[in-house]
Amino acid sequence: MADNNVVPVELGTEKISRLLKKYAVPAIIAMTASSLYNMVDSIFIGQGVGALAISGLAVTFPLMNLSSAFGTLVGIGAATLLSILLGQRNYEASNKVLGNIVSLNIIIGFLFMAVAIIFLDPILYFFGASENTIGYAREYMQIILYGNIITHLYFGLNNAMRSSGNPKKAMALTLFTVIFNTLLDPVMIFWFDMGIKGAAWATVISQAIATIFVMFHFSDRSKVLHFEKGIIRLDIRIAKESLAIGFGPFLMNSAACLVTLFINQQLRKYSGDLGIGAYGINNRLVFMFVMICMGLNQGMQPIAGYNYGARLYSRVQKVYVITAKMATVVTTMCFLVAVLVPQYAVSIFTHDPELVSMSAKGLTVMNLAFPIVGFQMISTNLFQCLGMVHKSIFLSLTRQILFLIPLLYVMPLIFDSKGIWMSFPIADFLSFILTAIMLARLLKKFSQMKDGDDPALLGRQIIGG
Repeated sequence: MADNNVVPVELGTEKISRLLKKYAVPAIIAMTASSLYNMVDSIFIGQGVGALAISGLAVTFPLMNLSSAFGTLVGIGAATLLSILLGQRNYEASNKVLGNIVSLNIIIGFLFMAVAIIFLDPILYFFGASENTIGYAREYMQIILYGNIITHLYFGLNNAMRSSGNPKKAMALTLFTVIFNTLLDPVMIFWFDMGIKGAAWATVISQAIATIFVMFHFSDRSKVLHFEKGIIRLDIRIAKESLAIGFGPFLMNSAACLVTLFINQQLRKYSGDLGIGAYGINNRLVFMFVMICMGLNQGMQPIAGYNYGARLYSRVQKVYVITAKMATVVTTMCFLVAVLVPQYAVSIFTHDPELVSMSAKGLTVMNLAFPIVGFQMISTNLFQCLGMVHKSIFLSLTRQILFLIPLLYVMPLIFDSKGIWMSFPIADFLSFILTAIMLARLLKKFSQMKDGDDPALLGRQIIGG
């Protein structure tokens, strides 16, 4: 672990399986925990406020995805750049990246909050709110938006902590937010009788406390990566580089916003408010498994990025193969839950019989091709780790924009509301085929390279290289 003056050189020397255990396990725990506190919010809201409140919460998902998109634009891009720069032993540039994480998140976080607050009601109606659900959605999002800068800072700096060789500490902070949020939820919702607003306040408060801790971590000048006088200001060159790398994840999250918007509109048209609530429940369940895969991605990212920067290409290939296999196991588990025990899974969120039935049927259908999703997620992230931004962006968008949205329009015309759920596995399969073709070409290039060769043979040069 890269504490004090220790540089994470182990990333280029340690056994890959051992490194993945060290970096991926904490990330998996952290990401799973993140999905759990979203689930906890939904459970307390569904059980304590009601079925329409669940639908109101689901209406906020596109806006939440859009906020996350701007957060990942800075956080993921900067974390990837940090890993590559550390592999190159460029510590001066690494600290400048750290400073830019703070300045960019403050600027982008504030601008997003201001615009969203001003136009909140029109945005929520556009995202599928009705007169029955707008009140719940508005109350929740107002609080979340006021804490937007805190959220962006926390996730950005947490990613930096992980990339600089402190995965366990990053995990511990995330676990803290989950536990604290879980304890606060019933207090705010029931004890203070704040309803859905209480869930939002619990989230913001827990993230604010975690942000203070991570700021203290990077204030320690004995660490390789730390705050220095003058670094918390915008460096245009570094900002452009990190934003370019983060543009793929940004577009993926933006596409998720667009897709969720279209899903909500189609569900409201074919299934009403409860249809939106059903998707909200299913999305939370599937998201838990997706977050495990994202944890694997985060575990792979510093290892792949460092070894790419160090020109150790055989190690990059090895970490990819192992991670892809693990992700496939995870997404297969989600498939089994959706097929074998869907009703039990969705009943955690609500006891409303109509909503349970609608959610269970949708959960089974939408996950029929989910075993192959893990492979696609890890493969897309590999291109990002190598700085191949355009290819990562293309793969990120194909499932969402090129495949899923047209299917969401066409399939309900043939199969009514069931067609909405059927769109997901078809899009997953088509995206899998395309990803496999592009990956095969990349791995062919890898097979023709030796450790130490010029990385320009694979992709573009990264700043400082």
